[in-house]
Amino acid sequence: MAKRSKRLIAIREKLGHRVAGGLSDAVRDVKVYANAKFDETVDVAVNLGVDPRHADQMIRGTVALPHGTGKVVRILAFAKGEKAQEAEAAGADFVGAEELAEKILGGWLEFDRVVACPDVMGVVGRLGRVLGPRGLMPNPKLGTVTFDMTRIIQEIKAGQVAFRVEKTGIIHAGVGKASFSEEHLLENAQTLIEQLKKMRPAAAKGTYIKKVTLSSTMGPGIAVDARTV
Repeated sequence: MAKRSKRLIAIREKLGHRVAGGLSDAVRDVKVYANAKFDETVDVAVNLGVDPRHADQMIRGTVALPHGTGKVVRILAFAKGEKAQEAEAAGADFVGAEELAEKILGGWLEFDRVVACPDVMGVVGRLGRVLGPRGLMPNPKLGTVTFDMTRIIQEIKAGQVAFRVEKTGIIHAGVGKASFSEEHLLENAQTLIEQLKKMRPAAAKGTYIKKVTLSSTMGPGIAVDARTV
């Protein structure tokens, strides 16, 4: 069992047996306890009433957060010719094709998101076993396989967040930094949750949003009364 730090023990004692409240209460508490020496990321974890083993209950998508994530996102773009130039102009951090694929197969993973033009997916396809498990594989359904390099790169840089349900039915997504105002964190979290509600599959039975928890990188999980969202 992992040993808890004195800092975390003190936070837990202060929280006590706090009754789960609304999302705004959780945002306030997360900011209070995000007191590390760096600007912590605020994460939302949503436990959904779905079974990801069934294709018709797989939840995966993107959402544009109104106030961004506060994180510098490194984008890798697979493109050639004019589209490579377009990707560079749009702000992609790494642009190329075969040479980037070889570099990734060699163990290089210094990027956060991957986009690709359809005409180079033959090259990208070889990377499925590396990018797939990390949720980095370009996907037409997510808009990351497209000839419109400018649009997708600018959307990602502006604060688009990608999410995918885990085997346990939980979705994790960063919704900002602890330095954000309560209002901005709240609006970002609400935007994510509303997007998840819109994506409820017809095959999902019973309670859909079962549990919601907010936390910062080094802080405790703050439970939200799921009925309030």
